[in-house]
Amino acid sequence: MRSIKALITKQFKDVFKNYAILLQIVLFPIIAYVMTVFVAVPNEYIPDNMFVNMFAAMYIGMTPLIMASSAIAEDRERKSLRFLVMAGVKPSQYLFGVLSFAMFAAIIVSVVFALIAGFRGVDVLIYTGLLTLGGVASAMVGAIAGIFSKNQQAATALATPLAMVFAITPMLATFNESVSRFTWFLFSIQLDNVMQEVTLGQGFYDVDLSRPLIIIGANIVVFVVLFAVAYIKKGLRG
Repeated sequence: MRSIKALITKQFKDVFKNYAILLQIVLFPIIAYVMTVFVAVPNEYIPDNMFVNMFAAMYIGMTPLIMASSAIAEDRERKSLRFLVMAGVKPSQYLFGVLSFAMFAAIIVSVVFALIAGFRGVDVLIYTGLLTLGGVASAMVGAIAGIFSKNQQAATALATPLAMVFAITPMLATFNESVSRFTWFLFSIQLDNVMQEVTLGQGFYDVDLSRPLIIIGANIVVFVVLFAVAYIKKGLRG
């Protein structure tokens, strides 16, 4: 428990020093708000919450992933990951510590997106829960990218294309059936599908959330297993 607390404290301090990450956390909700107020609301042909849901899905696909990859790559670069592994810190403990700020940011930003979209009450909780679950999956991909990167520069080179894939693929799948057919298993696709249904005016009670939740959960389980295997091998080599 003490090691987890130390890892969480370290992660919070490190993120607040990373202005690029902090800018992403602030920028996505601001752009969503501006596009909603000045483009969506005045235009009767555009759903009021279209841009909110679009940028929320993009945020989840990009920021937690880059955040986690940067944090772990930094630990590998400074050789601190090797010492943590040798000290007996378990993969689950290290992972929880590293992902703590990513989950915290996902919850806060998701609530902001929900309020901009005009959700209230239980809908805010459901919306926040879905985005946070997607944020966990996204951060897990970043954690795997970070564990395979020797330093932060290499992590950026690996994480940025991955972030673009998870952020842009849902948009491509919307307009291309072939892309949709071959990428249905990605957590970002499932999250975007729910966001699209909500954008079209359906309430969360009218949307079948069971399939998206199962697929997103399966993504997380696969990512956790991959990370746990890589943590020991790559961590000791760090």
